[in-house]
Amino acid sequence: MDSVDVLVSGGGVAGLIAAAAFGAEGRSVLCVDPAPPVTTEDGAGADLRTTAFLQPSVDLLDRIGLWGRLAPHGAPLQVMRIVDAGGARPAARLTREFDAAEISDRPFGWNIPNWLLRREIAARLADLPGVEFRPGTGTAGLTPRDDAARVLLSDGSSVAARLVVAADGRDSPVRHALGIGVRTIRYGQKALAFAVTHERPHENVSTEIHRSGGPFTLVPLPDRDGRPASAVVWMERGPRIAQLRALARQAFEAELNARSAGVLGRLTLATGLTEWPIISQIADRYTGPRTALIAEAAHVVPPIGAQGLNMSLADLGTLLELSRPDPGAPGSLAAYARRRRPEALARLIGIDALNRASMLAPRPLRDLRAAALGGLYALAPLRRTMMRAGLGLK
Repeated sequence: MDSVDVLVSGGGVAGLIAAAAFGAEGRSVLCVDPAPPVTTEDGAGADLRTTAFLQPSVDLLDRIGLWGRLAPHGAPLQVMRIVDAGGARPAARLTREFDAAEISDRPFGWNIPNWLLRREIAARLADLPGVEFRPGTGTAGLTPRDDAARVLLSDGSSVAARLVVAADGRDSPVRHALGIGVRTIRYGQKALAFAVTHERPHENVSTEIHRSGGPFTLVPLPDRDGRPASAVVWMERGPRIAQLRALARQAFEAELNARSAGVLGRLTLATGLTEWPIISQIADRYTGPRTALIAEAAHVVPPIGAQGLNMSLADLGTLLELSRPDPGAPGSLAAYARRRRPEALARLIGIDALNRASMLAPRPLRDLRAAALGGLYALAPLRRTMMRAGLGLK
């Protein structure tokens, strides 16, 4: 049986970063995933979502030697703009802007397409001695022991790992193998993710527009073919998403421009559409013998406030710190669970509340939502506290 210090189950963005992080610390690492990563925008199955790496995540990526490779592809997020368009017409009636300059000399974060992240991080893994990425092979079974976990892979081989990092998604095979349950909240929502070009420059402003059904978010991207570009995450109830996906391009763009409230001028679809179910979920436990859950194996939240992957990298940073000198030691895993699960649960509760507020359909409740936004923004100390909390800063 082969043996490694760390086996990472899952080759999504979080799993690839975890493999790079442990590899940068000199650990022997095997990263497996049943599906090869799609590393082009137009490839079948490409992930057209983007990730906004907030400041603490950027610092982690820099420490593990990844940020220099990723930074040239990122668009800075200097301002987070919240727009309420919950009036009688789908037009902006209240706008509030949260500027990173109030709390930092850096932008809130940088936004990068997920398909490109997979390409660049996989290339980094190829340069790290002691790290193997084995796409096309998944985790088929797990037998934990005191000194190591025996992992059965889908190609019939077995690997002994001092630490297994489960980064294998919301339906994590590792979590199932350990018998760890989850608590799930379903909203009846889905999200469309795609890119657009637009008439007016975004000026490094990320805009979240609230009407009903869920937020509509425009996140800055680098220019595309000489035109300003943004990533879109459009959350709506499931039947509405089905209606939108059935539209011809011209009709879809008409609906797209109506929903955007004209904040960036006319929007033009620049890519295909990808669709994602929206849930909140948290694992009952974050660890098992020689095993730690991170990312969506541990927690899932709606895409609001750029929290999802940044929570995942907070998991990873804590796990890295506690894995010295013995990855997978019982005391280290217990400390990891004590630190990360309460934090993730608190953020899940907050994001759940924000999502429910954004879904409101009755006009009186939408009016109340707008009044609450205006009131909270007006209190400068509270506004700055909210911004720091959103970044994960103390």
